[in-house]
Amino acid sequence: MDVLIVGSLAYDSVVSPLGHVKDALGGSATYAGLACSFHSKRLGLEKVGLVGVVGQDFSSDDRQLLSNSGLDLQGIETAEGATFRWSGSYHGTMAEAQTHETHLNVFEHFEPKVPVSHTSPSVTFCANLHPALQASVLQQATPQRLSMLDSMNLWIDIAKDSLLDVMKSVDLIIINDGEVRMLAEDENLIRASRKVVDMVQANTLIVKRGEHGVIAFHGEHILSLPAYPTEAVVDPTGCGDTFAGSIAAHLAHGEGDVSRDELRQALVSATVSASFTLESFGTEALLAMNLEAFNQRLAEFETMLS
Repeated sequence: MDVLIVGSLAYDSVVSPLGHVKDALGGSATYAGLACSFHSKRLGLEKVGLVGVVGQDFSSDDRQLLSNSGLDLQGIETAEGATFRWSGSYHGTMAEAQTHETHLNVFEHFEPKVPVSHTSPSVTFCANLHPALQASVLQQATPQRLSMLDSMNLWIDIAKDSLLDVMKSVDLIIINDGEVRMLAEDENLIRASRKVVDMVQANTLIVKRGEHGVIAFHGEHILSLPAYPTEAVVDPTGCGDTFAGSIAAHLAHGEGDVSRDELRQALVSATVSASFTLESFGTEALLAMNLEAFNQRLAEFETMLS
């Protein structure tokens, strides 16, 4: 197993200035898995496994879509009840969604169970889950190269101590700028980021900044990249998970300590990948992304950075 991804599979209903969609396939594990699978094929890796839970209403077509994308679904449990559902809308700069409804359904009592065949991946990625569930995954699966996690402001509000504990047990942390400021209780992003690195002794902290790009703290190095300039911002849902899944694939491709140049290339590819996701509702543009289109956009972005 090259990459193990644990997170949510969901149906999302989204409204934005450019339209709307109802019950579109979504969830952190879905976006991260699809992005990771794309890059795994590009980089010559073999297996990306998902761990999550769906309800009895989960479409057989969606299950087939995930399987056809090259994802190993042994770790997907089907529980009695309905699949996790979320609805929200984007307005103005579309930097953050306004949540209207969240129905956890079967996800409310989800307890990750990592298949025996998935317990020694190169990279383990715990997507946005309660810190206790992330800790459970990390106890079940020992990655050969590194472990990484994402989080959200809710866990900072209600489970900060548990979150800090699990952050101390991973090699790479991906959170957004608002979450860094919340954790550090400091509005200055650079100062707050350094405080978080010190608080959890992080090897690598990646701070997502939406339309303003990304900044990463890696040992003594700081890397800063802009976002890929995109005019057609249709639906940003899943961009952060696309970003993380892309990074997981890139880091699973290497061995030993992660170098600055390796991390930079992972960030560049992840930024380009996320720029596809936001150009349509749900997973449509991510699924439509092909090697030619990706490489063209990647080359354009590298030219902008040079």
